[in-house]
Amino acid sequence: MSKAKLEFILDISSQNPPPENASPAMMREWFEGLNAETPTAVGSIIERVPAGPCGGDLIRRDETDESRLVIYYHGGGFFFGSSRSHRVIATHLARASGALVLAADYRLAPEYPAPAAHDDAFAVYRWALAQGHDPAAIALTGDSAGGNLALSVAVRAKKESLPQPGALVLMSPALDLASEGASHRSVTDAPLLTPQLMEFFTAVYVSTGDRKAELVTPFYSDFTGLPPTLVQVGSWEVLRDDSVTLVERLKAAGGSAELSIFEGMVHSWQLFAPMLEEGMQSIEEAGGFLHNHLRCGAQRRIAV
Repeated sequence: MSKAKLEFILDISSQNPPPENASPAMMREWFEGLNAETPTAVGSIIERVPAGPCGGDLIRRDETDESRLVIYYHGGGFFFGSSRSHRVIATHLARASGALVLAADYRLAPEYPAPAAHDDAFAVYRWALAQGHDPAAIALTGDSAGGNLALSVAVRAKKESLPQPGALVLMSPALDLASEGASHRSVTDAPLLTPQLMEFFTAVYVSTGDRKAELVTPFYSDFTGLPPTLVQVGSWEVLRDDSVTLVERLKAAGGSAELSIFEGMVHSWQLFAPMLEEGMQSIEEAGGFLHNHLRCGAQRRIAV
């Protein structure tokens, strides 16, 4: 493990704390600034497309197999983050998977509380299907809140009799919004995403609503018939047991699910991929999983 590198990154991050008494807009500007200088994968070609209500960044490379599409939902607690802030993950997923990657944007709380983000995420999948992509050649991916969205889209697609995607890749999905898992209480020293910050995110998005409702989390859903799924999580994060429990439930429902626990890693360590070996290892593993599980379809170019 690159312990020294991780400690260095966390130390640098601690020197740029969020502004006090900031508005949501100010907090988002701070978050975007943290990630603005992170280098993206060399050779990435990025263009804006009208995917869903908020659009998204379509990422391709010269060698991209355009018959395969990976939809990526960014993290940020439903409160901040964007296709731009998480571009390091999305561009390296495009490189590692060999597929098109659509980094989707969605409405954020508190201006747009639940289920706005979930509705937008589902609309992006419907848009991709309407573009003519073979569902077996589409993957749904996401980190943290984005992992929640990716899984929720698959569950909702089944309920609405839409075809399932070919694969799911979930990076530290934020699913246990009721904080019932043991790690929500035992991993109190985890940096970046603390129990207090998790509570803030949930309160902002869910407010006084039911934290176990499918409108805000698919954690308690029927998982029968979902596609092959890879779930990644760090051992040193509050959301660890969200992933452990999810994989147990997916397998109990007869699904194919893999759990990859990265020892010593913190929440959203993939954002440090260019500087942290384990960050790149996570993306490479995800890319390989997607390459192996997505079917090749007819070549098509998404209109912009």
